[in-house]
Amino acid sequence: MSVNPALKKFCYPFLLPNGLLCAMVLFGLSQRTMPATFLPLLKIAPIAVAVVGLLLGWRFNRIRLIYAVGLLLLAELSLNVFARGDDPQLLFRLVGLLLPLNLLLVSWFREKGLVNIRGGFWLLVLASECVVAAWLLSAKSRELEVWLNYPLFDLPLLSPLPLPQLVFLVNVLVLLLMGLRYLVKPGAFEASFFWAQLVILVGQAGFSEQPLRLYLTSAGIILILGIMETSYCLAYRDELTGLPGRRALNETLEKLGSRYTLAMLDIDHFKKFNDTHGHDVGDQVLRMVASRLATVSGGGKVYRYGGEEFTVVFPRKSVAAASVHLEVIRLAVEEARFIPRGKDRPKKKPKKRSRRSGTQAKSLRVTISIGAAERGGSLGTSAAVIKAADQALYRAKKAGRNQLCS
Repeated sequence: MSVNPALKKFCYPFLLPNGLLCAMVLFGLSQRTMPATFLPLLKIAPIAVAVVGLLLGWRFNRIRLIYAVGLLLLAELSLNVFARGDDPQLLFRLVGLLLPLNLLLVSWFREKGLVNIRGGFWLLVLASECVVAAWLLSAKSRELEVWLNYPLFDLPLLSPLPLPQLVFLVNVLVLLLMGLRYLVKPGAFEASFFWAQLVILVGQAGFSEQPLRLYLTSAGIILILGIMETSYCLAYRDELTGLPGRRALNETLEKLGSRYTLAMLDIDHFKKFNDTHGHDVGDQVLRMVASRLATVSGGGKVYRYGGEEFTVVFPRKSVAAASVHLEVIRLAVEEARFIPRGKDRPKKKPKKRSRRSGTQAKSLRVTISIGAAERGGSLGTSAAVIKAADQALYRAKKAGRNQLCS
């Protein structure tokens, strides 16, 4: 059963790898005892994760990662250094209130470089928070405790909460808003904020006997993994179509065995689409074709080769067996009803349909030509297979386009 490409494109960055790592972290920390070999690492783990996060954020110019791991380190140091006062639980609750709010603010930042007015303003706000928090803890601790523990809702359902209602509800609200952020802008790094906040919430709720510092450290690891996954996607995936790019294709060809079929696909008259309708419509055509190609069966893997060309690789399949599946996607593209989106098209769907005549956009016919070649015989290298597939593609175009040649 094939997975819907749009659903796959949306869900995979959310669940993998950060969702899986979050599940592993929560399962590991739910155990009552920690292996003795891990105990010496607990003292240096928060600092080590923060240093790695800061270095990666600086190297990849990701200011949000720098701010986020800095926040986690600040929370860890506050709980570790200043928790020896008269009421350490009060500091714990105050950190539990301020940390998610600041992480939410950082998650909605735009990447504007390391030094900018917005970043400076946020650092000023953070410094002000620290000063006010220190003053409240020293001079107004009683009033602060009453305020943090004030029951917002008189509901039996909320009575067994391990956290004060205000702290718990703020954490849940932040979690929901981080999920909304992912809906607005899907991506592995955006998803990492959601999973990091979930780990922090579980750690604050005290569902296990492990210290909160382990949860904060785990949240930092999730954020670091999110930026690494984002960097991987930028290097190996085509941003326009979402398909793996040529670099991923080259690495795949190096790992394949001695038997596979490779097909080169080209959109017919693509230059005409750009010249007649503009490059915006050309991009829409590329995305539409890519979505159809992503449904290929038979174990085929689709890549964007460049321009209007795509590549499909069928591991351990002959050219005759692969041709059946290539014909299916060729027909899928031919039968697709493609209507270009106009520049004046409203972002929101109108409540009532307009009945003005002559304003409906005409559907465009999009077809592809395919050339396929199988490794074997004189085609002993991937370069030779690609060249043979290109020659077959040229024959398909010369024969009238919208067909498969091998």
